[in-house]
Amino acid sequence: MAQVEATTERVVAADAEKVFDALADYRDTRRKLLPEHFSEYEVREGGDGEGTLVHWKLQATSKRVRDCLLEVTEPTDGELVEKDRNSSMVTTWRVTPAGEGKSRVVATTTWKGAGGIGGFFEKTFAPKGLGRIYDAILANLAAEVEK
Repeated sequence: MAQVEATTERVVAADAEKVFDALADYRDTRRKLLPEHFSEYEVREGGDGEGTLVHWKLQATSKRVRDCLLEVTEPTDGELVEKDRNSSMVTTWRVTPAGEGKSRVVATTTWKGAGGIGGFFEKTFAPKGLGRIYDAILANLAAEVEK
């Protein structure tokens, strides 16, 4: 089983604190940022950053649906980590200043991939597909915080 990683980033025209607060707001804002690949969204505990437990289904492809139950932590300033209790998937969101009134948002998702030929295809194609999904989230985030 190989480690698979998908990373995407975007510079957003809003300060880092505002961007981070929007990402960490699982009660309201996060739900609005998710594209059609996500369903059954439910905050089960908390709702604002550290200590949040959130559920959703992620349909990465027509045949691949992940049932995610994510524990949220904030290990460092400007960082949100979502660890899936149902798999090895971990997504880390990093928000850093990127100049006057701008922020860089980097989303990195890792998981233990399959072995063999299936693992080869997963490692080759899954990061691109997940990257497109997270690009959509970051575009929605930019639209939300740049108002």
